[in-house]
Amino acid sequence: MDYIFPNEANVTWTVMIVLYPYITGLVAGAFIVSSLYHVFGREELRPVARFSLVSAFVFLLFAPLPLLVHLGQPQRAFNIMITPHFTSAMSGFGYIYTAYLLLVAAEIWFVLRQDFVQRARGRGPVALLCRALLLFDLDDSPARRKADHKVVRVLAGIGIPLACLLHGYVGFLFGSLKANPWWSTSLMFVIFIFSAIVSGLAVLIFHYFVISKARHWKVDHDCVQSLARYLWGFMIVAISLEMLEVLSIVYKQTEEAQILVRLIHERLMISYVVLQFLVFSLIPLLLLAIVSLWRLRPRPMYALTWTAAVMLLGQVLLMRWNVVIGGQLLSKSFHGYTSYVPGLWEKEGLVTAAVIFTLPFGVLWIFDKIVPLFPDVEARTSSSP
Repeated sequence: MDYIFPNEANVTWTVMIVLYPYITGLVAGAFIVSSLYHVFGREELRPVARFSLVSAFVFLLFAPLPLLVHLGQPQRAFNIMITPHFTSAMSGFGYIYTAYLLLVAAEIWFVLRQDFVQRARGRGPVALLCRALLLFDLDDSPARRKADHKVVRVLAGIGIPLACLLHGYVGFLFGSLKANPWWSTSLMFVIFIFSAIVSGLAVLIFHYFVISKARHWKVDHDCVQSLARYLWGFMIVAISLEMLEVLSIVYKQTEEAQILVRLIHERLMISYVVLQFLVFSLIPLLLLAIVSLWRLRPRPMYALTWTAAVMLLGQVLLMRWNVVIGGQLLSKSFHGYTSYVPGLWEKEGLVTAAVIFTLPFGVLWIFDKIVPLFPDVEARTSSSP
């Protein structure tokens, strides 16, 4: 007979805990794209290199917001920083997040320093703000630019393992909970890292096409093609790891495996099997394979790439939902399930989640008004007849 324990009637980690690793994944993926240009010299990614770095910073600013909304007393969140506890996973997140935030902020300062100097030489509140950001040092000599470039490369190189560590921590947090067989797997943190890179690449492609369309820019063909191939490669790894995780659980044929098979069949068949794998994984996989392996004309290639990117954003969101919510539907008794339907206007409802997810895009728009995030494209557009 199916039954659940009384304290499992309500799902504790709700939409906010789904949104938190999703936004954090956008941070890691966007920073990896920036590092491919600054560290590994992938010149074809130059049109989106600056935008990807700033996107990583802005999404990083809003990454803890879902956690703060989830907390009953968010002002106590700072306790993990002022009362060190090095064996706590949540405390470890505080240290990793702070270090990564400072590193990305420093890298942005060096990358945008030349633009800040130009704006600082003008008049008005924006110029005053730029002078303050530069600590009133307006040196823009070639030697200074060369030194800034070297510092950016070093910071980007340090940031790659930090980016993986930041999002790998989220997977570690779930994978270390031995009491939940849906989460307790050593592959969890690796899956979160690669799915984060997939979502970061996908959101950059989505942004680039939308902004280019809105501003009537010509899309850089080599940049889009390179992004599509990177997205296809990381997607193959991420989906393969997710499938290996399920196959390893089923192959063990343990007591936990039997109840997890029931969980997938009875509770997650639509969201996990049909939507996440058959629709939002298989279709983008085929679309990106066509883009990467065949020579297409620009217009159909752009359409297929943008469609695949949008679907992969949905795929990663579904993955987060099925991990966070799906893992809590299973009772500790292994003999029953609970259910969860998100509210609309609740503190942790869908409207709140939509507002939090929209805020970073607004900040990016404001940032672009101060310092252009696509300088090469704007310069090429302004110089064309």
